[in-house]
Amino acid sequence: MHIISRKTLKAFYGRPEFKDAKGPLEAWFYETKKAVWITPSDIKALYRSADILKDNRVVFNIGGNKYRLVVKINYPTQTVFIRFVGTHRDYDRIDVENI
Repeated sequence: MHIISRKTLKAFYGRPEFKDAKGPLEAWFYETKKAVWITPSDIKALYRSADILKDNRVVFNIGGNKYRLVVKINYPTQTVFIRFVGTHRDYDRIDVENI
């Protein structure tokens, strides 16, 4: 998978208050980069706690569900677009299906 954009992840865990997110986000990045996802069930096979939403969006629980990562996936081009990364509390404030 091609991930756009890693800079978003780095900007998030680069903040002092979120430095504990670095390990889990980097692990997600490298696992996803090596993955080949053709359907949402391919994601669920690797990430059982992931929530599959409409419009090819997926919500990942990061760091024991302390953080949330929302992506949009283009399966034919094998591209993952990072739409949101933040705390669980910040996640509750967004419209996940339109971000």
